[in-house]
Amino acid sequence: MNTIALVGNPNSGKTTLFNALTGSNQHVGNWPGVTVEKKEGQLKFNGNIYNIVDLPGTYSLGAYSEDEVVARDFIIKGNPDVVINVVDATNIERNLYLTTQLMEMGTKVIIALNMMDEAKSKNIDIDIEKLSQNLGIPVIPTIAAKKKGIDSLIQKAVEFINEDIYNYDPISYGENIDKEIHDIRILLKGSSREYPNNWIAIKALEGDKEVLNKLKSNELVNQHLISLADKASEYELEIVDRRYNFIGNIIHSSVNRPTESRETLTDKIDKIVTNKYLGIPIFAIIMFVSFQLTFVIGSDLLGGYVEGWIENLGGWLSGILLTLNTPDWLLSFLIDGVVGGVGAVVVFVPLIAVLYFFLGILEDTGYMARAAYVMDGLMRALGLHGKTFISMIVGFGCNVPGIMSTRTLENKKDRMIALLINPFMSCGARFPIYLVFISAFFADNGGIVLFLIYGLGIIVALVMGKIFSKTLFKGESSHFIMELPPYRLPSFRSVIRDMWDKVWDFLQRAGTIIFIVVTLLWILSIFPLGVEPYSQESLLGKIGTIIAPIFAPAGFGTWQASVSLFAGIAAKEAVVAVLGMVYGGASEGRELISAIQQAFTPLAAISFLVMTLLYTPCAAVLATVKKETNSIGWTVFMAVYPFIIGWVGAVFVYQVGSILGL
Repeated sequence: MNTIALVGNPNSGKTTLFNALTGSNQHVGNWPGVTVEKKEGQLKFNGNIYNIVDLPGTYSLGAYSEDEVVARDFIIKGNPDVVINVVDATNIERNLYLTTQLMEMGTKVIIALNMMDEAKSKNIDIDIEKLSQNLGIPVIPTIAAKKKGIDSLIQKAVEFINEDIYNYDPISYGENIDKEIHDIRILLKGSSREYPNNWIAIKALEGDKEVLNKLKSNELVNQHLISLADKASEYELEIVDRRYNFIGNIIHSSVNRPTESRETLTDKIDKIVTNKYLGIPIFAIIMFVSFQLTFVIGSDLLGGYVEGWIENLGGWLSGILLTLNTPDWLLSFLIDGVVGGVGAVVVFVPLIAVLYFFLGILEDTGYMARAAYVMDGLMRALGLHGKTFISMIVGFGCNVPGIMSTRTLENKKDRMIALLINPFMSCGARFPIYLVFISAFFADNGGIVLFLIYGLGIIVALVMGKIFSKTLFKGESSHFIMELPPYRLPSFRSVIRDMWDKVWDFLQRAGTIIFIVVTLLWILSIFPLGVEPYSQESLLGKIGTIIAPIFAPAGFGTWQASVSLFAGIAAKEAVVAVLGMVYGGASEGRELISAIQQAFTPLAAISFLVMTLLYTPCAAVLATVKKETNSIGWTVFMAVYPFIIGWVGAVFVYQVGSILGL
């Protein structure tokens, strides 16, 4: 199967193009050996199937981050038949820097000149034929969001696959550097097939550590490069300068821009939402409204449908099992364990879907990038890098990709702090826990309570970041540079796809991890044989009884609450699943809510929510920390210190609340 790789700058529309090419024929995983997300899909064209690989968004093909390494290694070692370079037509100068590096690598490149409609709205006139002629590679205008130009792009890519080997070195780097490139290639004598064309010589002269390490085995080349070591920085700057000169000449002859730049709608909106004084309050208001709408739509309008479905499923299954004279133990497992446990989680899918829908809209419009921008001042005041807030926002969906996204931070200090505070962000897995307790005690103010919970997580994360920056990780933060994409109308298809991906992931966890946890805990709840299931005399009850005194000062020192928190270390969704199981198979939302109202006081409920928000992250997060840090010590630290923070916070809330008579 032929492979087509997509590569481009962030915000160039690469993912939109990937979705347009592959439709639903795609899957997501991780690249082997690293935590960078890997997207692959299939394209059917003229009876043939092509493998489409969406490479991480990157501005260059250096070796400064895992994104860059993954992208360039796949192009060099993965041998894609064609590389489609997605270029933002409104930012063509910046985007073409990556293009020059792709051409230096000698790969077959086609430019998808995307967002042509936005370029037209800004009165940017691009001579496509002249641009293609000057670059020496095909250029296809596209509007991926509207699926315009896609057919022409596919046709050209398929034709290009069967053409002769692409071999083009377009740039002269000056007499001295060109001579060094030639000399290095002569010394290599063909041993650099892994790095075609001038690529390996250019990267060696730029001081690329990965390339230099590979060339150490070649004594002649290594000695030659050692003799040039004192000129590495000079050569690197000269090579970069020559690339930009090359781009500038091309732009000058093929792109016409208006002589006077006019204020765009994006500029006008940004004057308000990124204002020094209004930015953070506006962000808080937007999130508050999102949470309020989540409850109104997800609970009041949609919540009853899934609950009714779970109720009917339980009744239908129970009737069939009783008709078949099913043994009591199997009946208990299926009804109380599976339906009661997993069903207690699944019942909150509408609210989760609505929350992800609103977060998807904020992301698709370009607002979330502004949220990170307006938080930069506060982050720096606390000794944190501005990009830390981006990983925190990602953590709202799931802490695993939130921690993975810290790899974009180049400074080790910034990366470690961002990694350690990310689990305080309320991931989607905690959402069902919040919903159960909010529905039980604070139904009339659900949006407010949810907003306060998320806000508390952010505050604790920032405070701990400040403490870490002053204790464990001293030193200066690196500079914060990020691109603010223009505001765009959200793509309904994209938002729904993203929402469904997250909801489907949630359902898969409910059907696998939570099922396994519930099964193990159900077994513990019925042994030793002869005891009443789900009683304190069962093994589960005895384990919970041993743990319970730890949480007594926090107001929820029952064995049921204790085992549910313990199960939450495996997966946070399991907290609600276990509560639904231990309270007599409370699979229906109202049954579980009623049981919780009897077991908790409102103050104890608040304390439990604080503990849930802050305590030990799930096993998947701990595994990710181990992989990212390659340290058992930091993994143990991540397991222990949030538990202490959560316990102290829960005890503080309950004890102070009790003193105040709440």
